[in-house]
Amino acid sequence: MNATLGTAFVAIGLSASVAGLLSVAWGLATRSPVFVVRARGWVALLAVAAVGQVAVMERALITRDFTVAFVAEHGSHRTPALFNVATLWSALEGSILLWVLILVGYVVLVVRRFRHRLDDPVVGWTLLVLFVVCTFFFLLLAGPAFPFTRFEPWAGYDGPGPNPLLQNHVLMAFHPPVLYLGYVGFTVPFALAVASLVTGRLGEGWLLEARRWTLMAWGCLTVGILLGAWWSYEVLGWGGYWAWDPVENASFLPWLTGTAYLHSVMVQERLGMLRVWNLSLLCATFSLTILGTFITRSGVLESVHAFTESGIGPMLLGFFGLVVVTTVGLIAWRGDSMRTVGSIDSPVSRTAAFLVNNLLFGAFAFVVLLGTVFPLLVEAANGDRISVGNPYFERMTMPIGFALLFLMAVAPALPWGGTTGATMAGRLRWPAVAGAASMVLALGLGSRGWAPTLAVGLAGFSIGGAVRQLGMTVRSRGLRGLVGRSSGGMIVHIGVAVVAVAFACSSAFIRQAEFRFDQPGERAVFAGHELVFEGLTTVELSEKTEIRVSVRVDGRTYLPAISTFPFGSQTIGTPATRSTLRDDLQLAVLAVPDERSNTTIVRVTVQPLVAWLWVGGAVMALGTAFAAVPTTGGRRRRGADETVEGSPEGVTV
Repeated sequence: MNATLGTAFVAIGLSASVAGLLSVAWGLATRSPVFVVRARGWVALLAVAAVGQVAVMERALITRDFTVAFVAEHGSHRTPALFNVATLWSALEGSILLWVLILVGYVVLVVRRFRHRLDDPVVGWTLLVLFVVCTFFFLLLAGPAFPFTRFEPWAGYDGPGPNPLLQNHVLMAFHPPVLYLGYVGFTVPFALAVASLVTGRLGEGWLLEARRWTLMAWGCLTVGILLGAWWSYEVLGWGGYWAWDPVENASFLPWLTGTAYLHSVMVQERLGMLRVWNLSLLCATFSLTILGTFITRSGVLESVHAFTESGIGPMLLGFFGLVVVTTVGLIAWRGDSMRTVGSIDSPVSRTAAFLVNNLLFGAFAFVVLLGTVFPLLVEAANGDRISVGNPYFERMTMPIGFALLFLMAVAPALPWGGTTGATMAGRLRWPAVAGAASMVLALGLGSRGWAPTLAVGLAGFSIGGAVRQLGMTVRSRGLRGLVGRSSGGMIVHIGVAVVAVAFACSSAFIRQAEFRFDQPGERAVFAGHELVFEGLTTVELSEKTEIRVSVRVDGRTYLPAISTFPFGSQTIGTPATRSTLRDDLQLAVLAVPDERSNTTIVRVTVQPLVAWLWVGGAVMALGTAFAAVPTTGGRRRRGADETVEGSPEGVTV
């Protein structure tokens, strides 16, 4: 029943996407807007198919319908309810179902947004691009990622359940969907960019729409990445939250190019410059989401994030190539018409700062992309497997990160035109004091090493600059000035600076040790904390057997555990974490007594300021929400920064 119904919904979705594509294409070719308007019906049918196929799969998972092969391979009666629902995106076919659901949701929003302008050629071409992308992903579902293959279970059959690592923390239910909201959301600004290139309507009118959709996707991707870091920190037990894993990098790359676009689009909107660059950034961001999907879903990597190898890889790589060739061709075709006569009036101006900002983000993205794909290229060329480790990424990205923090402080104080050194000195005096005070405070609290101390100083400099801008805005416009593009951007900058400090300090000053306990009552002291081993307890749960180790730290008992899953080939640890604004103490079980040894091994990790990673992420999310609120006055406020030291629209995310 579920397999038949799900197959029908896949067929309906593929048919609707092809029919919508043909209808819009015919309407554009014959200049008959009525065929474009009719696409609303096909979009509605797409929505029915996308929701229906996900609902059918979830029903199959919830009822443990093992006649569906996906459920037989990844479901289990032992899987808890929450993780049973989240099993949908724990494996290849289900993740594509989620991708398609979110993609179609965005298409519905686009049709809703432009419901009174469907006869506009730009809107028509935008819909055409979206239908092309929908058709491709429905082809994946109908082909190599078909999720409703039938299976004949024998009497008493029970599946293995999802990967043990993917059913060990509640964030499994939230991180992938939020990340997909960002990843898939970049499809809309990409479609708008292609539509502008095809129609030749390359003025500034489309910018507002593209920026809004990009900001929405960027905000979701930001939250998704931070939730993934939090999940990793809570589950893996090694004190880390970011390991430059290729699949982590795959989500970080479009974040970098999307961030660059959100900055540089202001230069185009205000001065008409950087048109080619901005279009290239939008196209590159979408292309990187497809490349990231290939890296994650093709099986070319061995990672908890990556899924088993299948025929989906060649199709994704082919689609990536098609997107790149098409967009490069369109930009080259329209290159002459996108040239502008604008120029940078002064090297000490906001325009110049945004240009340097974009060059730095471009360099950052190139460094990460090179370190991510180079091992894949080497393996494809000669079969050798190599890895690019953390030292490469840390050494190459650290100076870029410092430069970006510096620009975050300086750019808001710069006018769009030139300025004098005395003016800049006055505007940067208090931010500089904040930066210097931050460094002194860091040294007083025990910071050692130039890198974390400099990071704290530059972050303080950046926060000081952002607070200064927010203070001026509140003085001139009241508390309502905190809402809007510029103030939201300043709040995001504060969040980024907080995350930078937490990242630098928690990485530089991590302390870690392993302790062996043989008998209850044994004690150990580490980093000023007293640990007392209290014993072990075995707990039988429906989905796993959990051995909990009781350790009292500074008078409070914690229960890190190690679990064995019936169908798992490995034991999975569940760390216990005590988190404060000052530092985190994490306990992870490495070994428990067995027939060879009576020893329990516990790893203790102490890291400062980890909690501020999540605080900074929350501030970034809040700033993004504020920046998305439309304000009046926009472009009519030109020149305000020359008289009030920075207009309310002066800096964006």
